[in-house]
Amino acid sequence: MTILNYTTTIDAYKTVSEIEYILVKHKAKSIMKNYDGETITGLSFLIDTGSQQLPVILPVKIDECLKVLKKEKRENPRKQIKDTREQAERVAWRILKDWVEAQMALLDIEMVRFEEIFLPYIETEGGKTIYQRLEEKQFLLEG
Repeated sequence: MTILNYTTTIDAYKTVSEIEYILVKHKAKSIMKNYDGETITGLSFLIDTGSQQLPVILPVKIDECLKVLKKEKRENPRKQIKDTREQAERVAWRILKDWVEAQMALLDIEMVRFEEIFLPYIETEGGKTIYQRLEEKQFLLEG
C-alpha cells in the first residue's frame, strides 16, 4: 500500500490554513483550532443549515498515521519513508485537506449537502460526535 502524501514537506500549520480557507469559502462559521500542547489536533466549526447551526468536530489522528508510517517503513525498507511524529502530522493534515477539498467539490455540484458530508462529525449534547454515539450503541439504530 502506498500512503497518500507520505512524502509531503508542507508544514501542518500551512495545511490547516488551507483547510480553513476551503471551509470559509463554503460558508463554515466560527472555525477554531483544537490543540494538544503545540500540536493542532483538529478543527471545530459551525455549519449553518438555514434553520440552525450545527457544531462539527473534525479530528486529525496523528498517532494512528504514525503507526501506519512505521508499519509501511518496516514492510518496505527500500522506500524512503519518514516515520517521525512531525511527518505523521504533515501527512495526516495533508490527507484531511484532500478529503475536505473532494467533499467540497461534491457540495459545489450539489451532489451532497454540507451536513451530509460532516454528519459523523456533528457534535451532540455531551460533546460526543454522532459517530461516537453510534459506536457506543454498536451502530444499532433505535426505532
